[in-house]
Amino acid sequence: MHADYRSTRIDLFSGRVTCEQLVLHFLQRIEAHKQLNAFLETFPEEALERAKAIDQKIKNGTAGLLAGLVVGNKDVINHKGHPTTSASKILGGYKSLYNATAVQRLLDADAIIIGRCNCDEFAMGSSNENSAYGVVKNGFDESRVPGGSSGGSAVAVQMRLCHVALGTDTGGSIRQPASFCGVVGVTPPYGRVSRYGLTAFASSLDHIGPFARNVSD
Repeated sequence: MHADYRSTRIDLFSGRVTCEQLVLHFLQRIEAHKQLNAFLETFPEEALERAKAIDQKIKNGTAGLLAGLVVGNKDVINHKGHPTTSASKILGGYKSLYNATAVQRLLDADAIIIGRCNCDEFAMGSSNENSAYGVVKNGFDESRVPGGSSGGSAVAVQMRLCHVALGTDTGGSIRQPASFCGVVGVTPPYGRVSRYGLTAFASSLDHIGPFARNVSD
């Protein structure tokens, strides 16, 4: 199964693979690498239901630009109906009442959010050792840190647990873990991606951006 979306998309639209198969594949990989603690939670039922609906859209020729893109979402970005704890027990029990703009635009384009990724608590850290739900380990060497604060998102992409993942960067929290994990991370120009729905660390410096395995994705 391709880990990069560009190749996967060709297979999806030629009928060689389905979105449902993709989701099952990534769920199995997440379970197989759970010791890395990259994901705090997955959404198997929702992701599979959405995958089936997108498979039908592909057959009908109505699928969105990002059909079948499987995404991990950093646990500071609101996803309606799901916890957004910022890797803190302070927010235990809170469920998002709305989607962040970045999340909504992905969903509108037929991406599939498979789960929420671990991070430093309230995105304050550079090693992903500060999460209330345990450290994230670097998949290349579990004795090493993955960088932070978006370490869970970086490891999720590094270890092919999803195609891409959303992270946030205030002072290096996408760029540094991307470097530590050998993946591509982009911190867009300030304001290019809406911060609506992001748990703020420093609003004048916060950015939402992606991790992927290559520049094309």
